[in-house]
Amino acid sequence: MHQPLFQKMDTKSPQGRLPKRHEADPKNTWRLEDIFASTDDWNASFDRVQKLIDEVSSYKGRLAESPETLYSCLQASDDLGRIFDSLYVYAHLWRDQDTSKPEAQALADKITILATKVRKAESFLSPEILSLGAKKIDRYLAGHEGLVLYRMFLDNILRTAAHTLTPSEEELLASAANVSQGPRNIFNMLNNADMKFPEIKDEKGNMVEVTKGRYAQFMESRDRRVRKDAYDALLGTYGRYQNTLAATLSANVNRDIFYARARRYDSCLEGALDAYNIPVGVYDNVVRVVSENLEPLHRYMTLRKKMLGLDELRPYDLFVPIFPDVDEKMKYEECVETIVRGLAPMGEEYTGLLRKGFDSGWVDVYENEGKRSGAYSWGAYGTHPYILLNFQGRLDDMFTIAHEMGHALHTYFTYSTQPYVYGNYSIFTAEVASTTNEAILMDHLLKNTNDPKRKLFLLNHYLDQIRSTVYTQVLFAEFEKATHERVESGQPLTSDEMGTLFEGLYKKYNGPEVIADPSTRIYWSRVPHFYSAFYVYQYATGYSAATMLSQQILRGEEGALERYVNFLRSGSSQYPIDLLQGAGVDMLSPTPIEETVALFARLLDEVEDLIG
Repeated sequence: MHQPLFQKMDTKSPQGRLPKRHEADPKNTWRLEDIFASTDDWNASFDRVQKLIDEVSSYKGRLAESPETLYSCLQASDDLGRIFDSLYVYAHLWRDQDTSKPEAQALADKITILATKVRKAESFLSPEILSLGAKKIDRYLAGHEGLVLYRMFLDNILRTAAHTLTPSEEELLASAANVSQGPRNIFNMLNNADMKFPEIKDEKGNMVEVTKGRYAQFMESRDRRVRKDAYDALLGTYGRYQNTLAATLSANVNRDIFYARARRYDSCLEGALDAYNIPVGVYDNVVRVVSENLEPLHRYMTLRKKMLGLDELRPYDLFVPIFPDVDEKMKYEECVETIVRGLAPMGEEYTGLLRKGFDSGWVDVYENEGKRSGAYSWGAYGTHPYILLNFQGRLDDMFTIAHEMGHALHTYFTYSTQPYVYGNYSIFTAEVASTTNEAILMDHLLKNTNDPKRKLFLLNHYLDQIRSTVYTQVLFAEFEKATHERVESGQPLTSDEMGTLFEGLYKKYNGPEVIADPSTRIYWSRVPHFYSAFYVYQYATGYSAATMLSQQILRGEEGALERYVNFLRSGSSQYPIDLLQGAGVDMLSPTPIEETVALFARLLDEVEDLIG
């Protein structure tokens, strides 16, 4: 049996040293050799990409020759993309498992440079396809059987005609791509490799280094002194870099503005959403509905303060379970078995694939020195998905595993069904798959306990899921929209301005019971998703869509499971809004968001009824 990380921590040095990567048990690490057996194989494919770049480039200026020429060009582009994606994913997975390893960083840098060459080589595609015009494209499709595969791909390009530049301008933008990633890359290296946090005393008085992985565990400590010390250690460290981090985030916002204006969008928001044909009204619905329904969240904060017996509720008091669970700490294997049982309503095919993923080197389980923080799922077409975890044994970790496995199976179904051109999916739909898993797992846990204390613990966790995935992410979304609008209107974006803006939103969302402290003003500096333009709102939309879909499946609604699995298989073969409509959710309506905040209020009512 694998040992959970907290037990390993007890057997380490008094400083609670993290293991080095070479000390990790291979049974708990992902199998990167399933992508490339060695770096020699990686380099051989790297050389092949160089040749494919030349092949794709040879079609420049020729797409009007015939439908066969267009088809051959698109096939060559797919070949290039498949191999490049494998190179890129392998290099970054290798780096993320130990960001301090120079060889891995060098490989990631090498492929990042190649990415610019790939984008440059393919930059002529959209402008030339647009120059053919819709009528000629229709004739091409009617006269070439193979080209029909690309109908959706071609329609999507034609849709963006007003925002596609000339071939030379597109090539120039593609050439600048590597430079434009500078702010994000600097933040990631500072955040994951260079930034070190001080030691604190744990509940037993042992000196333990604060890491981002352990921080979440400290925030759930019953010892308020430990929570405060960990909070001060983490936020205080970010505070020492706040001017650098402000400059980095400001540069990233200016990058977004540059690209939006270059492509003739009225705003960064419009440009970011148009990539997946998402109307701006969807974003506005999310922010409006949530910000107009903050009363249940404020009521929850009042309950939290009461149940913790505090005179003042501080930011470091917001994550400790207000109803402690005696069986809170779990082994990884226990989490896996519970997840597989809990997701039984998804059908035998789905749960069989879950077991395959857990048993076949998809998952990198425990934190090690230099490992990237957090959790994610990733993959490259033609390989199985990969999941990065930093497992600590908390209930939240079990939901994280279920969440990332939702992404992974979405990827698996898509790769198994769709051709490469549609073998991905938008971020907008990605969070639906992950959160549906969480909702169905929670239903299982609630139905399988008769213990009032356990039920209160789970209900509180459910409330905190909605709080962190919907309310907090919409707070972030409102902050992100405001920072971009500030720079778009010609105003500066300094650490002080961002601090004032974030503090105001923090107080607005969390309500009068939560006493903000000076560290609240620098909280924005530790959010990596701010380096992906207008990403975070999709957690709220995804959660809301998943809430509706999971309820349809759990009720046994006719066709619900089949519609959902078909959604997972569909990749990007339709626009995201249409895919969700087919699955049974209308995201053009505020209804999914309204139902989610109403669910939060109902759960809170149930908690208050149980405690009397």
